[in-house]
Amino acid sequence: MTQQTLLITGGAGFIGSAVVRHFIENTNQKVINVDKLTYAGNVESLESIASHPRYEFVHADICDGEAMAQLFAQYRPHAVLHLAAESHVDRSIDSPVDFINTNIAGTYTLLETALDYWRKLDKSAQAQFRFHHISTDEVFGSLGETGLFREDSPYQPNSPYAASKAASDHLVRAWHHTYGLPVLITNCSNNYGPYQFPEKLIPLMVLNGIEGKPLPIYGAGDNVRDWLFVEDHVRALQIVLAQGQPGETYNIGGHNEQTNIEVVGLICRLLDELLPESPHRPHCSLITFVSDRPGHDRRYAIDAGKIARELGWRPRETFETGLRKTLQWYLDNQNWCQRVLDGRYRRERLGTRGQAYA
Repeated sequence: MTQQTLLITGGAGFIGSAVVRHFIENTNQKVINVDKLTYAGNVESLESIASHPRYEFVHADICDGEAMAQLFAQYRPHAVLHLAAESHVDRSIDSPVDFINTNIAGTYTLLETALDYWRKLDKSAQAQFRFHHISTDEVFGSLGETGLFREDSPYQPNSPYAASKAASDHLVRAWHHTYGLPVLITNCSNNYGPYQFPEKLIPLMVLNGIEGKPLPIYGAGDNVRDWLFVEDHVRALQIVLAQGQPGETYNIGGHNEQTNIEVVGLICRLLDELLPESPHRPHCSLITFVSDRPGHDRRYAIDAGKIARELGWRPRETFETGLRKTLQWYLDNQNWCQRVLDGRYRRERLGTRGQAYA
């Protein structure tokens, strides 16, 4: 039997690297990791599998149509997991053009390349091929005090990032309905876990807390997010890729709604427990409130009932168990963290034209 090949875009990012590691460690598929290596791409997140015979890294930009066509022709993938994206809301406020180029134009280029490749496959290979587009719950906008985002919720993106991801979702769906490309779309809630870039809330709070730096929280800290442990997300992606119906969308959520202040409070309590000799205990004393993000969505929450009913996936981690694993990983891997911080990101506040976090 011919070995299957999976093409993963954005595989050096936080979620992408977890996907690459999972497929190498848990399947027999060959994995081609295509990444442009922007500021948040980090090949050190892939050191554990970098020399594996079924793994190959390709430094390329998904906006480069010629390079993408060469990759498809060379590696003959049976499926694409498309994770490459600019993904930080605050950065999208400062520089939306990068998000338009990568998330919209890049997805279009990849779709056109995949469609041309798919059309030339024999009938059996066409039936097996999948283009799996990984997206976000932020495309749905903001919820009130009650309710959940479902697969049929209207799109109401409020940030440049969310708008760019909404546009890419629409393109993927259109390439299925217009051209027949067998696509899958997943929209996930906020991911957290090992190897996350420290501009995001949880790793920023953890690293600042370890060092006794201020823990900046937007507004009153009452914005609500549904938190999904990255390894639970990766398991869901594998199941959707293998069992999902082409043309369908699946929401992936952690069933872990938390306000930002609750998240930071739990981080502080875990740091107090895991660092009993820290001079910064109690770590909650480091909490400081800063002016809110422009257009900050109040609440996100995912209804993950469809993927549970149809594909049998449910998250394994509660928020506390996943967060404990995450904190322990950062405590055990501070050299990785320091090398990331020695780059271009200095834990400054983003999205407000240079205003400092603290």
